[in-house]
Amino acid sequence: MERVPNLTRADALAAVRNPLAFIAGRWTPHPRTVQRAAFAALAMGVIIVVTGGAVRLTGSGLGCPTWPTCTDTSLTTTRAMGFHGVIEFGNRMLTYVLCAAVGWAIVAARAQKPWRRSLTRLGWAQFWIVMGNAVLGGIVVLVGLNPYTVAAHFLLSSALIAVATVMWQRTREGDTAPRPLVGKAVQQLVWFLVVASGLLIVVGTVVTGAGPHAGDSKEVERIPVDWETVAKMHAVLAWIVVTLTFALWFVLKAVDAPPGPLHRTRELFLILLGQGVIGYVQYFTHLPEALVALHMLGSCVMWVGVLRVLLSLRERPVSVTGLPGPSTEASLTTA
Repeated sequence: MERVPNLTRADALAAVRNPLAFIAGRWTPHPRTVQRAAFAALAMGVIIVVTGGAVRLTGSGLGCPTWPTCTDTSLTTTRAMGFHGVIEFGNRMLTYVLCAAVGWAIVAARAQKPWRRSLTRLGWAQFWIVMGNAVLGGIVVLVGLNPYTVAAHFLLSSALIAVATVMWQRTREGDTAPRPLVGKAVQQLVWFLVVASGLLIVVGTVVTGAGPHAGDSKEVERIPVDWETVAKMHAVLAWIVVTLTFALWFVLKAVDAPPGPLHRTRELFLILLGQGVIGYVQYFTHLPEALVALHMLGSCVMWVGVLRVLLSLRERPVSVTGLPGPSTEASLTTA
């Protein structure tokens, strides 16, 4: 067994001054460990969205009526708060799990050899988004579940998922200049797809803010529009996204594109079909809570799928002096 060196006073001071550099000097993670850490952060970003939706769908949004404490006299939930207090406080505690996952991704990226500053910055970007969203979540409670703040809370979570997806992809690439795998016309089509998907998510938050699931059993402010009309607009945008995805797959086939973009586009098309079925069923069954939660999960998976299509349009091969591991094109065909 390898002997662990003694920790000197100088080591302790160095650890206090710069703990990440201290860890990096004593640990070199395997590239697969860094990839798993980045994926864990992404997975927790999706999970926190779904559990946040569960808080709203169970009417537990004000289960803890204040923030940062649960009540005016208690940091944690109390017996008097009942089931709703447990649900809301449990979701708050999951924020710490998310912070731990993001922290692990930051530490693993910083300790990787050679150090990739761009990868570490993506980890820190996630950290600050999580911190900002935690504060915004507190504001949501303090303003009594105002639907506009709830929508902003969800959109910031979508931004977190976007950064986490990029970091996860970058862990499987090198730091060389990106080389496009398709032409400009295809890239522009994909950017139209990304913008349409973003609008789809934004309009989805309006449907939520105007719909019947207010997040609490008491009277809660709603966005003053007819939610069924907005839901139909949401469905139109969904069909636009599906059409753009199908058109992209057809164009990629026509130009004999590499397998990576083709595979990612096909995966996205299947995700959109499943999400569409869930969306229509929940609409015609008057928004049962279980289907709404599943639709929220599908929204996150769809957003990840769209971003993976965008990221598959270029490759960053690993340089000879860079990290060991497969190139982007290879990873896209096997992931």
